[in-house]
Amino acid sequence: MTRIARAVDPEDLAAFTAAAMRALDGDGALALGVPEDLEVPDGIAVVIATSGSTGVPKRVMLRAEALGASADATARRLAPDAAGGAQWMLALPAGYVAGLQVVVRSILAGTEPVHLDGRFAPGSFVDATRAALRRRPDDGPLLTSLVPAQLGTLLGAAAEGQRGLRSALAAYDAILIGGQALPEQLRDRAAAAGVRIVRTYGSSETSGGCVYDGVPLDDVRVQSVDGELRIAGPTLSDGYLGDPALTDEVFETDAEGVRWYRTGDLGIVEDGVVRVHGRADNVIVSGGINVSLDRVERIVRGVPGLTGAVVVATADARWGEASVIVAPRGEALRRSESEQLRQAREAVAAEIGAHARPARLVLVDELAMLSSGKPDREAIRRLLG
Repeated sequence: MTRIARAVDPEDLAAFTAAAMRALDGDGALALGVPEDLEVPDGIAVVIATSGSTGVPKRVMLRAEALGASADATARRLAPDAAGGAQWMLALPAGYVAGLQVVVRSILAGTEPVHLDGRFAPGSFVDATRAALRRRPDDGPLLTSLVPAQLGTLLGAAAEGQRGLRSALAAYDAILIGGQALPEQLRDRAAAAGVRIVRTYGSSETSGGCVYDGVPLDDVRVQSVDGELRIAGPTLSDGYLGDPALTDEVFETDAEGVRWYRTGDLGIVEDGVVRVHGRADNVIVSGGINVSLDRVERIVRGVPGLTGAVVVATADARWGEASVIVAPRGEALRRSESEQLRQAREAVAAEIGAHARPARLVLVDELAMLSSGKPDREAIRRLLG
């Protein structure tokens, strides 16, 4: 059987929430980032567009059971003893899985999310937080989800004395951080400011974050096979609409009948803790040696002034390929570009080796960003020519 998935404007939170409620109840499916009036298999609640790290659009199919399993596990992890339902503040686009799950979690908790109005900014974050506090049920936790760039903006404004921001940040029982790796320096700044951060790992294919601070949610299993992380559990997607070949490639069933999602991420699982090392496909070959740009980027972001940096590949006449650091000018320290590049190169050489050192540093007024809040890596690469 098939049914129709219809699109709803994610900016109209009331209409979007109503449509999500109907989809969870089995009354029509919700189309996010894909054409409306799209035929989908029976039982699918949401079809959500995602390009992942490859830039190739995919249509991920999610059942209400998968979304619900994720939301229930999140509630048990973040507030197991709370009598009231969680109050969520929505600061991410609802058309992406992290924003969608804020809405789903709210529906299942019997609460109504507060939407941050307009462009994300410290002032609008304070206003939305205050509104969420007024709406929070008795004994219910206050929660939100952000990407690292948003957290960095808030911490920077708080350090500069933005009125009401420190108390707004401290009001949250937990702020989920996902979408990309959280720089250690940013995590330390958040801890020093008394902000309660929970690092999440997951994707649209897993109904959003399914690993919190390295520990899988209840009923979620993670293993490393030949260095690649694989995930199993009730939160998994049914696959990709209209692409059975890709579905069979990415989702595998083992001899015991357990269905696994091949994440394409490199990592290990030690004593039940998941450690993500980066994308298997975000690797360059420089002078005949493989270099993980994700790993280089994590190290570079630990250098003062380069917290928001992005590391991308470029052609190199001598080595074949090399890496380039692209960073917002406003975050750079008041010293020369050559000094910052020297410090970044030394840090990378010390941890990985001289072969992985970035070739150059490019400062820009503002990094190109996707609407999801992640860096637009393709646009940043094109900037380099």
